[in-house]
Amino acid sequence: MVDEALSAGAVARRLGVAVTTLRTWHQRYGLGPSEHIPGHHRRYTPSDLARLEIMRRLTAEGVSPAEAARWARQAPDPTPTGTVGPTRPHPAGRDGGGAIPVGRAGPAARGLARAAMRLDAATISETIAHALASGGVIATWENLLRPVLAGIGERHAATAGLIEVEHLVSRCVSEALTAAARATLPTGPARILLSCADEEQHTLPLEALAAALAEAGVSYRMLGARVPVAALVEAVTRTGPAAVVLWSHTRATADPVQLSALLAVPRRPLLVLAAGPGWRADTLPAGVVRPVDLAEAVSLSVAVRDSLDQSGRD
Repeated sequence: MVDEALSAGAVARRLGVAVTTLRTWHQRYGLGPSEHIPGHHRRYTPSDLARLEIMRRLTAEGVSPAEAARWARQAPDPTPTGTVGPTRPHPAGRDGGGAIPVGRAGPAARGLARAAMRLDAATISETIAHALASGGVIATWENLLRPVLAGIGERHAATAGLIEVEHLVSRCVSEALTAAARATLPTGPARILLSCADEEQHTLPLEALAAALAEAGVSYRMLGARVPVAALVEAVTRTGPAAVVLWSHTRATADPVQLSALLAVPRRPLLVLAAGPGWRADTLPAGVVRPVDLAEAVSLSVAVRDSLDQSGRD
């Protein structure tokens, strides 16, 4: 236990970091020494040291320095009796959303992240429903859902944790998007066929596209996850969609052969979209379009629908 103020060198040795790192944390994030004796260098108190320990532990676990600093600054005084305690805020605590990085996303995303860390399904669902009602599907996906889902993925990659958080949030997102699509799904022929690539199990972005298409008045069919290429070709042959969206989240599932098979179907779609980060632009067959985001995928689908409607009237 330590109850005297320490120099920067002593703190650096205790934490196992460089003195320059301490200076950076001080200058950028305000985690500097708080004891000031006239005529002497500022020195670190036990409370300063304990907060720096929070900073060190969280950054070592993969939390961004800015987010870790926010944790450290907001933590209650960790040394109420004048001793340095080994504890830090627990990510699953009452205000644990700081453990999920959401980049520059706004307050709604940060609130959703906190609810996710609490496994607060009711708040998660209410937050998503409110965003869908007030801003629509595309804005909700881009500004709220995608940052939080990406943050959960980053934390899982760094710590191998948050699996329960990812499962709960994914279920809430899926339920909300399904409800939104059902509420606005137009009648008429399904112009767009939505499918995941073979062995691809990440369906939430495709569900977001389905809800956005319904909101835009475009009918669709959803095949869902892990669709073998033979089954996809059969579906295209039987239904003759104007456009097919094939989603791939990872390089492992982004086999261009699947796209080539779609282009070879006798009733070839007018538009084939290779959606998702799995696809590489330099491997796509000629005639396949890779939308940059959800809004572009919706815009292209609407254009195909409108083109068919116009040709039917001429």
